[in-house]
Parts: sequence; structure tokens; C-alpha cells
Amino acid sequence: MPVTLPSIFLKRREERRISAGHPWVFSNEVDVSRSPLATFAPGSFANVQGHSGQPLGTAYVNPATLICARLVSRRPDRPLNATVVRERIARALALRERMAVGPYYRLVYGESDDLPGLVVDRFHDTVSLQIGTAGMEALTDDVVNALDALIAPRAVVLRNDGAGRRLEGLEESVQWLRGDSSHTAEVHENGARFSVSPGSGQKTGWFYDHRLNRARVAAWAAGASVLDLFSYRGGFGVQAALAGAREVLCVDSSEEGLSGAAEAAARNGCAERVACLRGDAFEVLRELHAEGRRFDLVIADPPAFARRKRDLPAAREAYQRLNRLAMRVLVEDGLLFSASCSSHMDADALRGALRGAARGAARRIVLLEQGHQGPDHPVHPMLTESAYLKGFLVRAST
Repeated sequence: MPVTLPSIFLKRREERRISAGHPWVFSNEVDVSRSPLATFAPGSFANVQGHSGQPLGTAYVNPATLICARLVSRRPDRPLNATVVRERIARALALRERMAVGPYYRLVYGESDDLPGLVVDRFHDTVSLQIGTAGMEALTDDVVNALDALIAPRAVVLRNDGAGRRLEGLEESVQWLRGDSSHTAEVHENGARFSVSPGSGQKTGWFYDHRLNRARVAAWAAGASVLDLFSYRGGFGVQAALAGAREVLCVDSSEEGLSGAAEAAARNGCAERVACLRGDAFEVLRELHAEGRRFDLVIADPPAFARRKRDLPAAREAYQRLNRLAMRVLVEDGLLFSASCSSHMDADALRGALRGAARGAARRIVLLEQGHQGPDHPVHPMLTESAYLKGFLVRAST
């Protein structure tokens, strides 16, 4: 049956960005005299209209948030329902299957897959869901039913423990719909195998976004001594060892992460070349430099230093300091792969941090490769936040 939805109207001249393809409406763009946001229940659907009444699409609404509406269609009166959710997950699945990497990938990536507020990671017969908005929360059953129909997972966990849920007025929790907290899953990536804990690991248990970057870095690792900072479960380090690195040191502050790295090294037959050290990466770098330790290849993949725009000045300084310390433990003509997953820290800003780090370390750098997130994290061309991952491989000389 056709539906007729209520409307939210934008202020004069506020429709330009939405008309150009941006999927978010901010609360200060809404003409609340014509369409009071308080009349909408969190997660309810509405048509978005320009000031003069031109239709801009269908969105779900949360009146309590800065991003008060997220578009789900460019046509009016087209809310998400069970049928549409299944169609869009099926389309996302078809794209990932074309990657030919096996059933290990990010299956749904929010707005880029036309399912705002939803992230789904697949570990063969296990799926981990992150639902970040009230609009998508109301569709949880439809999402799970669609996944059951399309891939029939044996285990399903809702990793609804992200801090962003608080902004939407949602509770944080981890809930197993199928399976339990003892459940582990396996990831196959670039010829390596890793064990992950979807219910207790960081994010959804694995960082699929670096798949291509790990392969790029491993291609330079043969015969090298490698330092893998913020290693988590050894994604970079273990793959470097498999590619022929003569020694790898994985550094992380998480005991659980390092335990996973050691297990992965053993699983992949390279345990004798992979060591693990628990500690703060900045402090470890200072200690390694003081000890005279030097490495042919250093990987610096820290967590986001800029989670909000106002964090950016401090984040720039932190990235510069980290990379300066990393360059100090490189051999002459050593290689550094430096990454940032902060959406507010764009590629130019990271490149600038590397330039500043090189000056501080009295090194001269040349850029060899630029990395980014893999195709299972497709970029929405109008949503800069969807293109969050960037990395540079540089050679540092004196």
C-alpha cells in the first residue's frame, strides 16, 4: 500500500547540499516554524522538502540529534521496510562477492550501501552488526531476517556498544541473537588466518578496512625487521612475517590484542619470528630508540586521534609526534607506513604531519605509496566522513 508521510521543510537556500546528493539534514537547516522537529518520534520517516516545497527525498528522523534526518531515498514516500532492507543488503552482498576474497568482509557500510546507521561485518557464518541510529534500530528485525535469508549465519551478535548511540538516545549493549559470548570466528585475509572475538574485540572484532594496505605493506617486508605499532591482533605484523620478514615486533596496549597476535603467528607458522610487547606506543618508541634498536619497516596505525572536529589541532600534533618517534627508530632508507582512521584528519593533513615529523627527526622522506580503505568500505562521494582511512608509505633517509 502506498504511504503518505509527513514532511520536514528546510529553510530558504538550505536545500543546495541535499540536492547535490548529501544524505544528511542538520537540525539548524530545518524550518521548525513549518515542521516542528519535536512532533516527530525518533526513528520515524518523513519526506524532506525544500523551502519552496520541492521534494528532496525520504528520510528517517531523530529530533534530538544534530543530524536530525538521514535520507534513505531520493524519492518521496519511500520509507525503508523489510522488502527494501533485503534488496539493499542483497545488492551490498553482490558487490562484496565480486571481490573474490571469500566470505570475510564488511557486508554493509552505512550510507554508502543506502542503509544509514548500519554496519555489518561478516566472518563466514558469523555476522556482527553495529546499529548506530534510532531509525535503523527500529529495523533490527528486518535486518536480521534479511541476513538469515541471504547468508543464513550460524552466529549473530549486535555490537551496539558504540559511544555514538548515546547521541541518538540509544542504550549501549552487546547482545547475542545466536551464539554466545564464548563464540569465536575466523578471518582469512591475504593468505593469512586469524581468530577473532566478534562479541568482545575492538569494533566488530576485526578491521577489514586495511586489507589492501596490509597486502601493500607485506610486499615490502621480505628480509626486513618490522615494528608493528598499535598491532591489535597482528594484522600487519603477521602478514609481514608470512611475506618473509626476518623478525617482527608487535606492540599494543591491549593484552587481549597481543594474545590474538601471538595466536595468529602460531596459527600461520611464523611464531619464531614474531614477538609481542605490551605498552604505550609512544613510550615504547622512546625506549627502543634509547636502546639503539632500529627497524627496516615501521607500521604506525593508531586509533583515531581526532574523533571530533575540535580535536584536530591536538590530533595533528599527536600524529606528527608519533611519526617523528617512528622515524627515529628506522634504519637509513627505512620504510614507514603511517595511517590515520580519523575522518577529520584528511590525507593532506596526514601528509603535513609526516613532513613535520621528518623535519623533527632530521630525515628526508619520499612518498612511495598512498593507501585507503578497501572496496568493502565504499565511499559515498558527497559524504567525506565515509572516506576516513588514509595511509602513506614513505622512505626515510638522512
